Amino acid sequence: MFYGNVTNPMFHQQIAVLPKALQSAIRFLKETDLAAHAPGKFDLELDGVPMILQVLDLTTAPRETLRPEIHRTNIDVQFLAAGGPENAGYYSDDGSNKVDEDLLDTPRDILFYHNNPAAPEGTIRMTVGTYAVYFPWDVHIPAIQAGAAPAPIRKIVVKVPLSACIEGRAD
Repeated sequence: MFYGNVTNPMFHQQIAVLPKALQSAIRFLKETDLAAHAPGKFDLELDGVPMILQVLDLTTAPRETLRPEIHRTNIDVQFLAAGGPENAGYYSDDGSNKVDEDLLDTPRDILFYHNNPAAPEGTIRMTVGTYAVYFPWDVHIPAIQAGAAPAPIRKIVVKVPLSACIEGRAD
């Protein structure tokens, strides 16, 4: 898992060390006005790699009301395009979590865990322009309320195939 902000003066150096597919996804987030994009799920191709674009209008919620999630086929590149702030929780998937709902074998490629109070959960403060990249081994909890009240957010998710980031493989 890693994160950054597209307004960082070192943005180009930050993404230069990443696999090309992730560079393309993050550059797309920086260069595209997704705050004005229609909400929904869309097929996207960046530099020859098929990806999925999700444009979501959400409201942040208290942490205890949200379920931790993972994906196995795709890397989630999440981006706050408008609203917020938002907190995002994360921790490493060490195999000790109890499954709440398994949809990994569906087009959603998602598994929800029960909340685990013992998990060593960290938090990122997402402000407009912040991106967070979650690999299949990163449990994440998006859309956590950051202040005293829920906040509307425009969350963008680009789903990048893990196989496109592994050297010698492409899908």
